Amino acid sequence: MKNLNIYHKIIALFSIALVSLQSFGQQDPQFTQYMYNMSVINPAYATADEGMLNLGGLYRTQWVGIEGAPKTGTFFAHTPINQKIEAGISFTNDNIGDVVTENNIYADFAYVLPAGADGKISFGLKAGFTFFNTNFNGFVLQSGNTSTDIAFNDNISKTFPNIGIGAFYFTDRYYLGLSAPNMLTTKHIETENGIKSTGVQSVHYFLTGGYVFDINENLKLKPAFMAKAVSGAPLALDITANVLINEKLEAGLGYRLDDAISALVNFRVAPDLRIGYAYDFTTSNLGDFNSGSHEIFILFDVDLFGLKSGYDRSPRFF
Repeated sequence: MKNLNIYHKIIALFSIALVSLQSFGQQDPQFTQYMYNMSVINPAYATADEGMLNLGGLYRTQWVGIEGAPKTGTFFAHTPINQKIEAGISFTNDNIGDVVTENNIYADFAYVLPAGADGKISFGLKAGFTFFNTNFNGFVLQSGNTSTDIAFNDNISKTFPNIGIGAFYFTDRYYLGLSAPNMLTTKHIETENGIKSTGVQSVHYFLTGGYVFDINENLKLKPAFMAKAVSGAPLALDITANVLINEKLEAGLGYRLDDAISALVNFRVAPDLRIGYAYDFTTSNLGDFNSGSHEIFILFDVDLFGLKSGYDRSPRFF
């Protein structure tokens, strides 16, 4: 029975890989709360809020109930160096069934320029490394059969350099971004133990935008969108609408085209601390085999010089 369970796990794992890589083009991790994880998507993301260190973390567990389903964690930190330069780091860990692991570590650099009376535009560069690893230890392919398929004889460990670019226009009320966080197409697996197989990391393009509408003094509407394009896959589109109450409590709904319906909520616990949660209900045919996806995030702003404090300072909407 144990061997049979492992066999089923392998089937599930590679089924997920096929669905993710071929049907939806989801080679880069997907996020429901993308508007609060912009540094990972776009190296040009900037706040231009001098003296503030912006920290953020997000964890996503996808398609709960399917063995081998993806789990993703991200972290970012960035701060303005001066009025024109913003720098930071970003890290992403993507894990599929504790078998396939990808870690991305990048340094981010943005150059910010004024654009009109209220706006600013930044151009960003992301540079770093992708660490790709597989762990086939303990694989048993058939019940009662102790032989091992040669395709799984050796684990894989490879490192790839990568760069990303982006542009980001923003004001206090809205933003629009265009980026390609991984510009170098790489082959993660070519020939392993005499068996030809290919896993290609293709270039993903992201278009993002968001706006803050004042409904009244205590109520704001925050629509946002993210479009993702990659060669050989349909366009992926996320549309989200949140309502912000008293600049503290935020809740809303999202829709990912042909994939999921989402519920989102976050709370401003303190002037410099925000935490949030999102749940995805799967609407594709995978919905029959999982109980949805969960995502949590935390944002923390550090006033490096003690110049800004309290709820009276301008909030960071995105």
